Amino acid sequence: MKETAATVASDHLRVMFFLTVEAEAQARFLAAYDRICADVADVPGHLMDQVCQSVDDPREWVITSEWRSAEDFAAWESGEGHRELAMPLVAETTNRRSVRFLVRRETRQKAETR
Repeated sequence: MKETAATVASDHLRVMFFLTVEAEAQARFLAAYDRICADVADVPGHLMDQVCQSVDDPREWVITSEWRSAEDFAAWESGEGHRELAMPLVAETTNRRSVRFLVRRETRQKAETR
């Protein structure tokens, strides 16, 4: 079966958190990330998360979070318990910034049928 790419329209929200985590805090940071992801996975509208570490500067991290819609993310972010849940992860960072993007096109591999 040959793989081909498919580009489709999307209205998902991608949230990106750019974080600086010093070497001595990285194990605690990842442990906090794992605990948060277990809770966020059950939030309505949440699709996925990734945590990535820079190959150029291991202190630099990015967390990407994908949501079905901006409204789903806003409901979770403004809801009770959001800040408490994120506090252990934030405590391990020395610098942080977040940005939000609407996904307009998405390209994924798909199986070609014969």
